[in-house]
Amino acid sequence: MKKKELRILLIGYGKMGRAIEQLAKANGHSIVAIVSDRHSDLANICTAYQPNIAFEFTSPESALKNLQILIKNGVPTVCGSTGWLENWDQISELVTAKKGSLFYATNFSMGMNLMFKLTELSSLIMNQLPEYEINIEEIHHTEKKDMPSGSAITLAERILKNIKRKTSWVLNKPSKGKKIGITCTREPNVPGTHLVTFNSPIDTIEISHTAHNRNGFAAGAILAGEWLLNKKGVFSMNDLWKDLFKV
Repeated sequence: MKKKELRILLIGYGKMGRAIEQLAKANGHSIVAIVSDRHSDLANICTAYQPNIAFEFTSPESALKNLQILIKNGVPTVCGSTGWLENWDQISELVTAKKGSLFYATNFSMGMNLMFKLTELSSLIMNQLPEYEINIEEIHHTEKKDMPSGSAITLAERILKNIKRKTSWVLNKPSKGKKIGITCTREPNVPGTHLVTFNSPIDTIEISHTAHNRNGFAAGAILAGEWLLNKKGVFSMNDLWKDLFKV
């Protein structure tokens, strides 16, 4: 079956936005408009260009307002911006009220989402092995504003769901007691590395993902956009994975 062409409104034209633009065009989709960060005329742009999908990859300061405008204007949206999730309930309720479509993920890389799954499975077992301490490390480019990364928080949440001796995470401190330590490093020109370490007196087990470029993130975002068309509601990579891989 031929995929329906995406008519993309691209919001955010940084490294990720450019990667999406390049790969979308290579896959036969069109970019109908590009705006950077928060745009004061976003509602009129939605009306004028009639996109059937928006990709929102901006900053924590801009994402919330952008999402409100897109949802109110009936534009299905794939969002990868982090740092706004304290307003998650507000946006979810708006999507429901407007019968809209939102696909949100902290990381669209299929490889990274496999790491999420492996970490979740491992933590089920580690719940019964209290001799193992757990630490998370993430490395990103110096332009990344939020710390820790959304993906590091997702990893922590997957672990906390299953390991009952841990109840929260702490930034830039080693794991101790009920807290999981998340160590963050910022370096120039680094697409992203995440490492989960289970360490005991007898051995160390590591699960890691290192992105070589942004193409994997862009490919996953476009796949999410293709999947989102003609759907209503709030979705995540879990929904996509269940549909594609039955897991």
